[in-house]
Amino acid sequence: MPQIPENPDSSRVQPIRAARVALQHSTAFGRRALGIDGRSPRPSVAAVLHGDEVETAGLNAQETAQLRGIRRFGATGAVLMAVGALGAGAQPVLQNPVQGLRFIGLPARIPSVALTLTMTGTVMIVLAWLLLGRFAIGNLQSGPVRRLNRSQLDRTLLLWVIPLSVAPPMFSKDVYSYLAQSEIASRGLDPYAIGPAGALGVDYVLTRTVPTIWRDTPAPYGPLFLWMGRGISALTDDNIVAGIFLHRLLALAGVAMIVWALPRLARRCGVAEVSALWLGAANPLLLFHLVAGIHNEALMLGLMLAGIELALRSIEHAGPIRGRSLLLLLSGAALIALSSTIKIPSLLALGFVGMALARRWGANLRAVLTAAALLGGVALVVTLAISTSSGLGIGWVHTLGTANAVRSWMSIPTLLGLGTGLAGVLLGLGDHTTAVLSLTRPIASVVAAFITLRMLVAVLMGRIHPVGALGVSLGAVVLLFPVVQPWYLLWAVLPLAAWATAPAFRVPAIAFSSVVSVILMPNGGEYQPFVIVQAAIATVFTAGTLIVITRNRLPWRVGPEPVRTVADTLRQPAAGADAESRGTGRVTPGQGLR
Repeated sequence: MPQIPENPDSSRVQPIRAARVALQHSTAFGRRALGIDGRSPRPSVAAVLHGDEVETAGLNAQETAQLRGIRRFGATGAVLMAVGALGAGAQPVLQNPVQGLRFIGLPARIPSVALTLTMTGTVMIVLAWLLLGRFAIGNLQSGPVRRLNRSQLDRTLLLWVIPLSVAPPMFSKDVYSYLAQSEIASRGLDPYAIGPAGALGVDYVLTRTVPTIWRDTPAPYGPLFLWMGRGISALTDDNIVAGIFLHRLLALAGVAMIVWALPRLARRCGVAEVSALWLGAANPLLLFHLVAGIHNEALMLGLMLAGIELALRSIEHAGPIRGRSLLLLLSGAALIALSSTIKIPSLLALGFVGMALARRWGANLRAVLTAAALLGGVALVVTLAISTSSGLGIGWVHTLGTANAVRSWMSIPTLLGLGTGLAGVLLGLGDHTTAVLSLTRPIASVVAAFITLRMLVAVLMGRIHPVGALGVSLGAVVLLFPVVQPWYLLWAVLPLAAWATAPAFRVPAIAFSSVVSVILMPNGGEYQPFVIVQAAIATVFTAGTLIVITRNRLPWRVGPEPVRTVADTLRQPAAGADAESRGTGRVTPGQGLR
């Protein structure tokens, strides 16, 4: 007779039990990957990138004299850039105000000299910025013994900004796209459906200077920016110079908000104000591309950082969130939402503000949903109000990928795709660049989304400050974005300047900002190679000569680190101060945030 099993259901129980075990392991792995369980053998991002900065004494008499020399050195570079831009800048094809003038138009008739002036000024500003860093962050390992004060840094920054504010556009011709797309909106046409060539005509004065690649593409910018641009078009008509001037005023307003918000956020994170301003607001990338280049990132980043500061002022307040505190929270969320109607990436900041708010409310699922509903509702109302009031609608959400037509070497997935395609050509396998890009770009998007999600969870769990988490996430988004322009790096550098103090961040940020700032052509396009070589040789010779001349006046040589005295450390925070006051992003139970 056949054997009858003692437990007829045992053959079905084992697979179910195995499935449960596999599900438990998968859940545990997912929780560990997202950082929900809080257990990791590796140091956290906050431990690697962040450390509190102590307050120090002010500069002594010798250092103050050196600071004045650095300030004048950088200002001279800014003036050289402004003069050289008369011939080497991103000048308009029509309505060039210096064309034909005997003296002011001279740089345009000597392109190699104009390029040399601009490149020399660029190098001088970068060198002055690096020298200024010795009085802002000092030694990257131990920090400065003495640090310049806020007033000294503000005056230096203002002196460097003024010449660039009155110079012709440099490093990019995007401002001409702004003018053309704003004119399209001013005529009652849809800038999200038709490009400058189709709407205005190829021979129209505003279309002629728009780069060829963008003449037939719709606007990728949000309705608030084009609404303001439409107002500029109504005031200036087709006057290019007046339009450039008003767009630069918008950019300077954005820079002013950055200068207002950055030191306040730095104080929240335990970072010295002048350190954050030096790496953020005085960064050559910001001076060259937001001020001189007139990019709308200035307004986007300014509104975003100001909104974060107002929202965190409410969330970190000890009392209940009502009355004035609630108004600050809603105002901050509204500013962030407004920034996203200029360019959409800044909307990411609202997620980190929401996680900080959810942590205050208990760090549970209900708190997350409540914070998401509140802040999401604010963003929805603001976006719909701007889209409706401007008359531009929501067509802008369909043109966000317009910039993907460019293949940028600074984008990691694009660089991998281009490199793989080139390797295939060299090996005789054919050019498969487009096919490879269709794989690398989606994979990079998934990786960026995962990093962002992990940072959101880290804020909710209290392991990292929301400003730092936002900077890390935007850094991942920028580097893994299909298209990366040099000024996109400021999306991450600005919030990280207010939080990340470790050499692991500052060294590559300083190096990359310096290198990228000096390798781009000021006309926003290309020069003939022999002109670039001539200008580069003259620039190196001039910069070397200036260094020799000023060797005893400016701190070019790195000597031994001065001994820290008692007076230098009087303002150092007490060892027993709680973590929030020292800005680590960790707080004791009951304080609510993070």
